[in-house]
Amino acid sequence: MGSQWENFLGNLGEWRGSFTGLNADGDLGESTPSILTLERGDGERLVHFRLRRFSPGDLGGVPTREVNQEYRSLGRQVVFFDSGSFSKGTLQVAPGTPFGAEFGFVAGDRRHRLVQLHSPDGALENFVLIREFRAGSDASERPALEMESLLGPWTGQVATITADWSEPEMARCELQIERAEGQQIHITSQGEKGEGERGGENQRLFLHPDAGYCRVPLQVNHRTAFEVEAGWLPAPDQLERLIRRYDASGAWISSSHIRVSRGG
Repeated sequence: MGSQWENFLGNLGEWRGSFTGLNADGDLGESTPSILTLERGDGERLVHFRLRRFSPGDLGGVPTREVNQEYRSLGRQVVFFDSGSFSKGTLQVAPGTPFGAEFGFVAGDRRHRLVQLHSPDGALENFVLIREFRAGSDASERPALEMESLLGPWTGQVATITADWSEPEMARCELQIERAEGQQIHITSQGEKGEGERGGENQRLFLHPDAGYCRVPLQVNHRTAFEVEAGWLPAPDQLERLIRRYDASGAWISSSHIRVSRGG
């Protein structure tokens, strides 16, 4: 597995796509077109970030919003894995403070990202779904996810990075995903050292366009351990999961990237 910086470089390029808002019930709102560029600078560790967002249906017009930033290092709030996929989020849950997490999947000429936001009182507030395609490619969007596409056995590998920033721990894993009550799923895992499957009535499954999903608590606080998770199927027989874990003090303790396929 490469360094965090090397993994970050897996996101270089020009990505054209859209930002779509979803409310706390998962209902789709308005989409705004976007162009995001990550390119190397003159320095050895310099990457230029540029994000332009446009009015709906007006990708070739004047941006309604533009953000420029330079990266020379990466903070502890973001963890990159060897495919370029990453998770980013709050490091410490605290009373009266919003909680958020971002999950980014990278596969070839596609990026699928999801931002999850909770209000200062910890209640699930909304999401932002970001579907991106490498400029000049013929990459296409995946169909909206149906629960049946998740069910069954999966086999692959998990990489886990802990808050002490030790080297990522790699392990082979096997998943069995089954339908549970109330349009939920139950995931049984073997071989995923350091990954416990938390869930319960407080957690809800959302199925998204572009073959994505998330499992999130409807309420978070700094006194109860919890997980937040997003997943994506870049192909019908491939599943990726990103998980962030928090302990009973509200501290971020680890993140995992699971890449599995049907039949191993």
